[in-house]
Amino acid sequence: MKKYFLLTPGPTPVPPEVSSAEAQPILHHRTSEFGKIFVEVIEGMKYVFQTKNDVLMVTGSGTAAMEAAVVNLLSAGDEVIVASCGNFGDRWENICNAYGVKVHKIAVEWGQAINPKDIENLLKQNKNIKAVFTTHTETSTGIVNDIEAIGKIVKNTDAVLVVDTVSGLVNQKFLTDEWNVDVAVTGSQKGLMCPPGLSFATVSSKAWQLVEKSTLPKFYLDFKKMRKSIDNKETPFTPAVSLVVAIHKAIEIIKEKTLQKIWEDTEKLAKATRAAIKAMGLKIFCDEKHISNVVTPISMPEGIDGQKVVKTLREEFGVSIAGGQGKLRGKIVRIAHMGYIDKTDLVVGISFLEVVLKRFGVNIEIGSGTKAFQQVLEE
Repeated sequence: MKKYFLLTPGPTPVPPEVSSAEAQPILHHRTSEFGKIFVEVIEGMKYVFQTKNDVLMVTGSGTAAMEAAVVNLLSAGDEVIVASCGNFGDRWENICNAYGVKVHKIAVEWGQAINPKDIENLLKQNKNIKAVFTTHTETSTGIVNDIEAIGKIVKNTDAVLVVDTVSGLVNQKFLTDEWNVDVAVTGSQKGLMCPPGLSFATVSSKAWQLVEKSTLPKFYLDFKKMRKSIDNKETPFTPAVSLVVAIHKAIEIIKEKTLQKIWEDTEKLAKATRAAIKAMGLKIFCDEKHISNVVTPISMPEGIDGQKVVKTLREEFGVSIAGGQGKLRGKIVRIAHMGYIDKTDLVVGISFLEVVLKRFGVNIEIGSGTKAFQQVLEE
């Protein structure tokens, strides 16, 4: 029986305590027992998001919450800005296009961050913009965007700021209210250390004004239904009951450790991982001035297929890392250091990455990466 090490940027490993909570006998979703847990999850997520705004729960992965944000805020023909620096930024554009929303796209080269000034200039040029959509940490490229700066710009307009923090939340500093984020969305399978299947959205008072005017079709993803149900300590439809119980435990773990400590520890693991990659003679794919703490994107040497590296690591050594997405497929690999991933997992992953790359003909000194990793941890 092979032991597996999950080092992908989602899903991420689940702590035993969370798995045990999920495995408890299932509750009926219209009972006071479940209602208490559900309300505590909603309140707990306010801490996780660092917000006093409404938090709504969607049964579905992070993309469900993204789609919910679009259909609840907008009407057909509305104009929006999508600021994209990678695959998940492009997803905002794809969702908006599916619903007949007019997109003004700001696109930067993959591996670079969004320039807040570009958003500011476009907002000045077009006073009809209803929303600005962007990404906190773009896991396809390893970039973190300056959401605080973008928030300062958008708050002085009639537009709302909508941010995908599916991978960033918990793992990297994110202050919903302080940064003037009107709608933030996340999923259960990354920093929240749970299996996929739940997502959450914050909604500010400014955003609720748009919700009241929205005419895009919605039924299951209706924010107004969700908010009304919370008042009755329930959900509009049957939720993923066991996942709610699991995330209740995960929030308890996060609160006990504190967000600040998690942010610091994740940053340390990120720095150690990057030191390891450089010691192996490899290059970081993205602009390191704007690199996120959740994932390290590694450019593959000439002639090395990243997908084959990923496949060999998983099949022979039980180590799962991620390949490149879209135009980066085969060109990069990505190692996550978020959620329940710890230094032991990463040492194992780095050591076998050395082995696989050397086998493929890359000139690597075995042990160079793991040594550099451990040295950073001891600083």
